[in-house]
Amino acid sequence: MTDCLNDGPRDAPASFLFAHGAGAPMDSGFMNAMAAAIADHNIYVTRFEFPYMAERRETGKKRPPPKAEALCGYFEQVLDELDLPGAVHVGGKSMGGRIASLVADPLLARGAVAGLVCLGYPFHPPGKPERLRTAHLEDMSCSALICQGERDPFGTKDEVAGYALSAAISLEWLPDGNHDLAPRKASGHTTDGNWHTAADAIAAFILANT
Repeated sequence: MTDCLNDGPRDAPASFLFAHGAGAPMDSGFMNAMAAAIADHNIYVTRFEFPYMAERRETGKKRPPPKAEALCGYFEQVLDELDLPGAVHVGGKSMGGRIASLVADPLLARGAVAGLVCLGYPFHPPGKPERLRTAHLEDMSCSALICQGERDPFGTKDEVAGYALSAAISLEWLPDGNHDLAPRKASGHTTDGNWHTAADAIAAFILANT
């Protein structure tokens, strides 16, 4: 059985399988804060680690993740082995959200999930806006929410406005947010404020989609 971290009531009406990003584990500050804030809305939140990150935790040796497509099978395996309550939603931070987005439609087709949530979606590598990771998002059927910082180097608000995204995808923009949704102090916004705004939007989406 995969090692997991769980937040929220086990009898919740909906659940969220929440995958980490490429460089930080399931218990990073961002993951801890977002999981707790979403769970406060009566949602059961489960986090897990991909094998390369679990190995890094055990050995202390950092190595880059495999290509996102290579992790899709593991994401589905974790989902299948867990008994998550209520309407199941999948998603994650950055790379974790991308992987969830790649499996969302097949999972929806077999009735395994109700929706998708991405935080800081990596629309393209930083500084390489021509290398888009949006082809599968153009005809997505799965209801989805993407929470994105307005100045995220993986896809800014101005850049994303020009993408041909499916009508099934909604966007929640966090003011002056970076890839962790955090704003600059001079903006007048706060990291805590942006994180709670994102959590509120995610909870509203999940519960409305239940």
